[in-house]
Amino acid sequence: MAETRTTAEGGMATSYGFRDVQEGEKQGLVNDVFHKVAKRYDIMNDVMSAGLHRVWKNAMVAALNPRKDPAYKVLDVAGGTGDIAFRIIEASGRLAHATVLDINGSMLAVGAERAAKKGLSDNVTFVEANAEELPFEDNSFDAYTIAFGIRNVPHIDVALKEAHRVLKRGGRLLVLEFSEVDMPLLDRFYDEWSFKAIPHFGRMITGDAEPYQYLVESIRKFPNQRDFAAMISKAGFSRVTFTNYTGGIAALHSGWKL
Repeated sequence: MAETRTTAEGGMATSYGFRDVQEGEKQGLVNDVFHKVAKRYDIMNDVMSAGLHRVWKNAMVAALNPRKDPAYKVLDVAGGTGDIAFRIIEASGRLAHATVLDINGSMLAVGAERAAKKGLSDNVTFVEANAEELPFEDNSFDAYTIAFGIRNVPHIDVALKEAHRVLKRGGRLLVLEFSEVDMPLLDRFYDEWSFKAIPHFGRMITGDAEPYQYLVESIRKFPNQRDFAAMISKAGFSRVTFTNYTGGIAALHSGWKL
């Protein structure tokens, strides 16, 4: 079935939601989605998660526990609007520096505007680039974070290897992503919410349900917790673990470069 999840062996590169696409086609389609939703990205996340994304993101930053040190450097990937980066900077006492990397210029423009309003422009750098080909030297960052973005990267295995390359020894990878619900009753409710309510609300908010339909479908195609953990290990990370949030609706994956 088209709805079957991909595995640690891959498959996301040719999956645009439940549609099979040609190799190399997905990135352009995903870019179009985020150009459409950039201005309403926070609202989109509230709709997708019933507001819980804020709790999960706070838990992610708490797990990272960034050092209160101006030398501490974090790379936040697919984080164009700055949502995670700003939390990390604040958690460091406004001492850490975050590099926000996104392939989508519309998302980065929103983030830069938000950084200026928050008085954080000196603490954050915005870079337009591809997660599969990071424009940074080896061993450059203390941490690599990505929240609700890895499933939109066509070649996830390549992105994970790049994450390992740019992290310093002792650096940490944290990936927050929608995952596989492990509670039967919650699973049924979540399916109803995802496939019926979310596209409807998306149409009401933006006038276009299609981006939300893709995002819902992409969640169901993404590897489950154990398969994704296996991908992280295969990329070279050690002490790989995951923590489920809200019955597995989301999961935080952690790995270390040792």
